[in-house]
Amino acid sequence: MADENLAEQIATLIRRDILRGKLPPGSSIKERDNAAELGVSRTPMREAIRILANEGLLILRPSRSPIVAQPSMKELADQVAVLLALEKLSVELACVHATDNDLDELAAITQYMADNFDTTDPLDMFEIDMSFHSAIAKASHNEPLAETHRSFLERLWRARFLAAIQHRNRERVVTDHGEILEALKSRDKEAARAAVDNHLWHLADDISAAIANEEKG
Repeated sequence: MADENLAEQIATLIRRDILRGKLPPGSSIKERDNAAELGVSRTPMREAIRILANEGLLILRPSRSPIVAQPSMKELADQVAVLLALEKLSVELACVHATDNDLDELAAITQYMADNFDTTDPLDMFEIDMSFHSAIAKASHNEPLAETHRSFLERLWRARFLAAIQHRNRERVVTDHGEILEALKSRDKEAARAAVDNHLWHLADDISAAIANEEKG
C-alpha cells in the first residue's frame, strides 16, 4: 500500500512537470535517474510511469525510456468529441440521479473558483476546474460512464491545461459553471445539456490554437 501511495505521489509530481512545460513533448523519462533524483526505489517510479502512460501523458517504448506524449491534432479532436458527448450524458443523468450532497459538492467547487480564481496558481485552479467536471460524472451515479469520462479527461489533461492558461477568463469559467449548476439544481436536462455545450463547444478550437502557439514558441 505504501508503494501504491508513493507511486501516485510520484505520478502527480511528473504530471505537474509535464503540464508546466518542464517536461515538454518528446522528453525522455529515465526511470533510474528520476528515481534517484526523488530518492525512491525504481518500483514506485515504474508504477508512476504506468499510471501516466494509462493517462496518455507518457508513451511506453520497448527497451527504451518512455517519452512525454505529443498526440496529433486529429487524435485530440477525436478525444474532445468523445469527451463532449460524455459530459452531456453525465449532466443529463446527474439531473435525475444527483443527491443533495452531490449538488452541495458542485456548489462548493463553483464558489471556491469564484472566490479564488485570481489568486490561485493556474495549475491548481485548472485541477479544481477539472474536479467540477469529474464531480458531475460521479453525480450521474453510472460507474461505467464515470470511469470512461475519467479516462478521456486524463487523456486530454495536458492539452486542456494549455488551452486553459492561454484563455484564462474568470467570468466565463464562473458563469458557465454556475449555469450548469443551476440547471442541475432545477433537474432540467435540456438546460443542463445546453449549458455544457455552451461551456465546451469551443474546446477543440482552443486546444488547436494552444498547441499551435506552443509549437511556435
